[in-house]
Amino acid sequence: MQIAIVLYPGMTALDVIGPYEVLRLVPGVQIRFVWNEPGPITTDSGVLILAATHSFEETPAPDIVLIGGSGPATATAAEDAGLADWLRRVHKTTLWTTSVCTGSVILARAGLLAGKSATSHWAGLPALSALGVTPRPDDRIVREGKIVTAAGVSAGIDLGLWLTAEIANRETAEAIQLLIEYDPQPPFDSGHMSKASASVRRKVAAVVAREAADLLAAEPRTVLREGIAIPRLLWDGALARARSRRHLTSRKRPAQR
Repeated sequence: MQIAIVLYPGMTALDVIGPYEVLRLVPGVQIRFVWNEPGPITTDSGVLILAATHSFEETPAPDIVLIGGSGPATATAAEDAGLADWLRRVHKTTLWTTSVCTGSVILARAGLLAGKSATSHWAGLPALSALGVTPRPDDRIVREGKIVTAAGVSAGIDLGLWLTAEIANRETAEAIQLLIEYDPQPPFDSGHMSKASASVRRKVAAVVAREAADLLAAEPRTVLREGIAIPRLLWDGALARARSRRHLTSRKRPAQR
C-alpha cells in the first residue's frame, strides 16, 4: 500500500510528521513524500527542512493521500495548480484522501469537499465556510465518504492511528500507539478554543501577530504572495457558492407555458 504525504513550502512539519511516525510502522506500507518535484522543502519555521522524495508525476495512483496545513502558506499552496490538479486526479482512485489542520482548506479549494463537512485548525474554520464546507469545530476527526479530515497539528497522530485501524486492524493501531507511547496527559487543558481562557486566546493572537511580523521582515515576498492568494481563494469560494445557488434556483423555477 502506497501512502503519499504532500510537502510544500511553508508547511507545518508536525502536521505530517505525526502521522508519518504512526503509518511508517504499519506492515506492508510504502510512504513517499511528494511535491511538484523532488528536493528540499523549507517548513514554516524557516529552520527545519524536509525533502520530497518523489514528484506528483511519479506518484499517479497512491492508495492514501495525506496533506497537512500551514500558518503562512495555506492559501498559496491551495492556489498551486500542480497540487490541485494532482489532488483531483488521484482522489478518483484513492482508498482514503486525508488532511490535517488547514490541509482541509487545500482539499476544499481543489473542489473535493463541496457540500461536505470537515474539520481543521480553529484558525482555518472560517476559510472552510467561505469555500462552501460545513465546519465541524468540535470534532477531532471527520469522515465524509473516503475523505477524512483531522483538526489542528497534533490531531495528525490521531488520524494516523485511525487510518491504521482501517487499513490494518485495531490491534495493530493499538500496538503502534504503545510503541510510540502516545498516552496524552497534558499538564494543561487549553488545547481547544472551548477550553482556553480569554487571556490565553489573547496570548495566542499576540504570538500569531509576532510571527507574522517576523515573517514579513525576513521574507516579504512570501507574505505578499499569501496576501494575494487569500482574498482570491475567498473570492473564488464566494463565486462558486453564488453560481451554485443560481443553478439551484433555475432548476426550481417552473417552466413557462
